[in-house]
Amino acid sequence: MTVKAYGTYAADKPLEPLEVTRRAPGPHDVQIDIAYCGVCHSDLHQARAEWAGTQWPCVPGHEIVGRVSAVGAHVSGFRAGELVGIGCIVDSCKHCPDCEDGLENYCDGMVGTYNSPTPDAPGHTLGGYSQQIVVHERYVLRIRHPEEQLAAVAPLLCAGITTYSPLKHWNAGPGKKVGVVGIGGLGHMGIKLAHAMGAHVVAFTTSESKREAALALGANEVVVSRNPDEMAAHAKSFDLILNTVAAPHDLDAFLVLLKRDGTMALVGAPATPHPSPNVFNLIMKRRSVAGSMIGGIAETQEMLDFCAEHGIVSDIEMIRADAINEAYERMLKGDVKYRFVIDTASLAA
Repeated sequence: MTVKAYGTYAADKPLEPLEVTRRAPGPHDVQIDIAYCGVCHSDLHQARAEWAGTQWPCVPGHEIVGRVSAVGAHVSGFRAGELVGIGCIVDSCKHCPDCEDGLENYCDGMVGTYNSPTPDAPGHTLGGYSQQIVVHERYVLRIRHPEEQLAAVAPLLCAGITTYSPLKHWNAGPGKKVGVVGIGGLGHMGIKLAHAMGAHVVAFTTSESKREAALALGANEVVVSRNPDEMAAHAKSFDLILNTVAAPHDLDAFLVLLKRDGTMALVGAPATPHPSPNVFNLIMKRRSVAGSMIGGIAETQEMLDFCAEHGIVSDIEMIRADAINEAYERMLKGDVKYRFVIDTASLAA
C-alpha cells in the first residue's frame, strides 16, 4: 500500500512530502494507522547525516501512536480498533541472549523503526512521519492512557523509555538523590519519572529562567549549573545523575557531585564526543560513567503502564507535518516545551 509521508532525499535538503510503500500484513503483523508521531533530536541527526549511515530517502519518526487497522492471521494479542504504540524497535534476531532477556534494544541485529535494513522497499525502514506502518506483533505496545492524551503519549515511546530504563536500572526511588541534567525533551521526562518513583530530584539547567518550570515538573530542587556556589553545595551527594544533554560538555563538573559508588548515566547522544573526564574524579570515589539506550519491549510496556497509572505524559507542542523543518530549527535552539508532535492527519491535506 502506498501512503503519504514526510522525509528527505539528502542531508542538505529539507524534509518534503513523499509517498512510501508499506507491506501487506503478514501472519504475525499488525497494521497501524498512525495518529501522532513525536519528533526526537535523533530524527534531526539522522536526517542531516550527522550520524553515519543515513540511507535515502530518510523518513524519520520512532515515537508512534495510532490505532490498529488490520492484523495478520496468527496475531492473537491485538485486534482492529485498539490504541497502540511503536517505539524505536521494529525487529531483532529474537534468539540472542539480549533478546531472550527481553533487551532487544541491545541486540546486534536490532532493526530500528527507520534507517535500518529490511526486505521491504526501499531496502531500509521508513519511520513514523507517515500515515501508516506495519510491524511484527512482538514490537507493538499497548496504550492504556485515555484517548484524549494520545498525542502526549507519543514521546513516551522514546523520551519516556530512554529515561525510565536507567532510572529503573540504577534503582531510583525513595531514599535516593537523583540529578537530571538538562530540561528538554528527555530531561523533562526524567524529572517526572524520577519524582513518580519517589526519588529526591534535583534538576540542573544552564538557565535561571527554567527554575520555576523544573519545579513545576516535579523537581525538589533546581541548580543553575553555571553557578559554582550552587554546584558546590551538592558535592559528593548524588546516587545517580541522569545526563540528557545532546551536546558535548564538561562531565567533570557533574562527576564530582556523585557520592562514592555513584553513577552518571549518559542518555544524550551528541554528534561529537564529550571532552574526556579526569580519571581521578572516577577512581577516588569509585564513581562510574555509564550509558543507557532506550529499553526492551517488556520494559517499554512496563514504562507505559507506569505512566498510565501515575498520569504521566509528555509536555508537547502539536505541529502539522509541513512545519517539520521549522520545528527542527526551533529544536536546535531549545525553543520547544518540551517535545514536538506531528498530527499525521495533516499529511492527508
